[in-house]
Amino acid sequence: MVKEIRLYVEGGGDKKDTKALIREGLSIFLKDIVQMARNKHIKWNITMCGSRNNAFRDFKNALSDFPDAFIILLVDSEAPVKQLPWKHLKSRDNWEPPGVDDTHCHLMVQTMEAWLIADIDTLKKFYGQGFKENSIPRNRNVEQIGKDSLSESLKTATRDTSKGEYQKINHASKLLEQLDVAKVRNASTHCDRLFKTLAEIIESSP
Repeated sequence: MVKEIRLYVEGGGDKKDTKALIREGLSIFLKDIVQMARNKHIKWNITMCGSRNNAFRDFKNALSDFPDAFIILLVDSEAPVKQLPWKHLKSRDNWEPPGVDDTHCHLMVQTMEAWLIADIDTLKKFYGQGFKENSIPRNRNVEQIGKDSLSESLKTATRDTSKGEYQKINHASKLLEQLDVAKVRNASTHCDRLFKTLAEIIESSP
């Protein structure tokens, strides 16, 4: 029986206030899952860890520190994913799987920005006049879009808007709150996997 779910997530920068912004945005993006957990009286915690190495370190520590919790690592894949999550991270980052299966390991493919461009309507609404929609890749499978292309296309598309060029902390935190979750899940297999895994963990708890 799961009494607590804890997510350790790459991102948020190095400062407490910037981590809080992204954590709030991600919590709202996952609000349906959060509500499911609350309905089952399961504690819920998201920790923004800054760098990916810090996220992996904090995740491993949490496995020991919170033995009664279900611990999840969520990091950028940084590259196309052709293997199961732990194997991908072993190949790319030389991280040794810490003795838990792949239900504990989840990837933003290839970075979190893929989730943002999966919902072009929200981007247009958020940035308003001057947003260059044609600069955003039109690949329906956002996980196939390279890391560098994701970032550069967002910067190009937003440069002439009143909000200015895309800024990961200030803009992504607000965009996460407004995304159409169904659109993102349809465009990103690994995002959908995260939602399904969390739902199954919660639903299996009496």
